[in-house]
Amino acid sequence: MVDFAGLVTDAFAKKASDVHLSVGIPPVYRIHGELAIQENLGIISERDLTMSVESLFSKLGVLEHQDRKEIDFAFSVGEKIRVRGNYYFERKKPAVALRLITRDIRTFSELGLPEVLKNFTTKNSGLILVAGPTGSGKSTTLAAMIDYVNENRSCHIITIEDPIEYLFTNKKAVIHQRELGSDTQSFADGLKYALRQDPDVILVGEMRDLSTMSLALTAAETGHLVFSTIHTNSAASAPERIIDVFPAHQQKQIALQLANTVVAIIYQRLLRRADGNGRIPVLEILIGTPAVKNLIRENKLHQIESMMQAGARQGMILFDDALFQAYTKGLVSKEEVYEFARNPQEIGKKIGTAIRY
Repeated sequence: MVDFAGLVTDAFAKKASDVHLSVGIPPVYRIHGELAIQENLGIISERDLTMSVESLFSKLGVLEHQDRKEIDFAFSVGEKIRVRGNYYFERKKPAVALRLITRDIRTFSELGLPEVLKNFTTKNSGLILVAGPTGSGKSTTLAAMIDYVNENRSCHIITIEDPIEYLFTNKKAVIHQRELGSDTQSFADGLKYALRQDPDVILVGEMRDLSTMSLALTAAETGHLVFSTIHTNSAASAPERIIDVFPAHQQKQIALQLANTVVAIIYQRLLRRADGNGRIPVLEILIGTPAVKNLIRENKLHQIESMMQAGARQGMILFDDALFQAYTKGLVSKEEVYEFARNPQEIGKKIGTAIRY
């Protein structure tokens, strides 16, 4: 049998972010972004994995799963670890992917997040988006921002998550956390009904479809501060991604709504620290200044990057510039910079003349 609690505890102690369980090989941990096979834990059999999953699902109350080929689930181990899991099949055999999340919500300074992010949380209404690939720390950044609101504002916060990752404790705010499946059927449903629950702040786990995007924009436009995530390759490309989801006849109206509501769009990646001690977030930041709002309103989206380059005083920064800053501070290696840079040739010129401190 696979001891999920013991496995998660061991992985957490080794600072793993993910655990992969597959038939015929030992457990595999992702540690600081790299996969590491745990040979000492032995090979997993199909029978053991199937029985262990059946036992776990029984405890979690996951019903009618026998005929399903992909299942999301979540559970906790002790008071410190929250686990987000997915059960699936590959080559007709079961497999499990686990994402480990500390239940301790880390602060801006602990995460190394820019102070400008705190300014965004003070807004009474608007839209704040965090973009980035899977595993880039979007949920962790959002949790830090929501908890900062929790510590500093007397307000009602509603979260709609899939699944709930970080568990918040009421401080100045009152927080209600809702999970897809057990508390609401979809992000769109949760958001629609949240507007009837007297919220001040709403966190939507992901803006993944037209209905959710439309409702999020409406919520932001009607006096709520809305946080969410979106899958884009940069902060500057997020407005176009949102607008293009809608039919052509709606796009002008959506652009107006987005221009009226955007507070900030953050794109982030996690990079290996130069000292080998974990990973750090590197953030690209687009702020909804009057000039940026005008570009969105007038459909001049191709000019957003240039506006970001000119907006350093206001806290805006392009990804390669943030990457270069991390390098000059000695936080990431030259190799890491070249691997993640959008324009390696240009950043290489800067590195050639850079003074690190």
